[in-house]
Amino acid sequence: MPNYYNEQTKFYVSVDCAIFGYSDGILKLLIHKRPYDPGKGDWSLIGGFVEKDESIDDAAKRVLTEFTGLDKVYMRQLGAFGEVNRDPGERVISITYFALIDVAKYKKGKAQHTAEWVDMNLLPELIFDHDRMVSQSLKKIQSLIWEEPIAANLLPKLFTLTQLQRVYEVVLGKELDKRNYRRNVQEQGFLVKTNKIDKKTSKRGAALFQVNPLLAIENS
Repeated sequence: MPNYYNEQTKFYVSVDCAIFGYSDGILKLLIHKRPYDPGKGDWSLIGGFVEKDESIDDAAKRVLTEFTGLDKVYMRQLGAFGEVNRDPGERVISITYFALIDVAKYKKGKAQHTAEWVDMNLLPELIFDHDRMVSQSLKKIQSLIWEEPIAANLLPKLFTLTQLQRVYEVVLGKELDKRNYRRNVQEQGFLVKTNKIDKKTSKRGAALFQVNPLLAIENS
């Protein structure tokens, strides 16, 4: 293959993934201690370099599978972070993604990384510009939450309207009026009421809902 770009500067391309989960009424982020320099031992988002024979989307999917044990999760590209000195090791441009998963389905991937779920309100300082990646990812999720049924990715397949409301509240960082919330989500047509009843968290037995099967909430 001809080397058309020999005179151009070479640099690295990586993917960093802000992986959000939800459990016990808490919004959490999956982070790990970086296993190599620069920044060895510091808290970091889940990430890795794009390999020669893969697209950036495929690289992000590979990294997510390695760290979560899941091969189908809701994932969306946030954007590129390319400040010249963002990584003290080399010139690295990072393509950032955010993902939403059900923590109950999570399992450590094949590499057995030292990843941990951390309360979003108790996050330690992250390396490089990863804190900015997280804050921008959360803002994007908040802007999409009323437009798409993405919040349901944080819950099991079947859930009550109360359980879903709690997810909305922790993501948005505020309490919602019950009537207005229910009217909004039902008017959007995202949800389908099933004939099943939740008797574990509701004494009276609350109806269980699921995302309309016609709407894809997983980006595979």
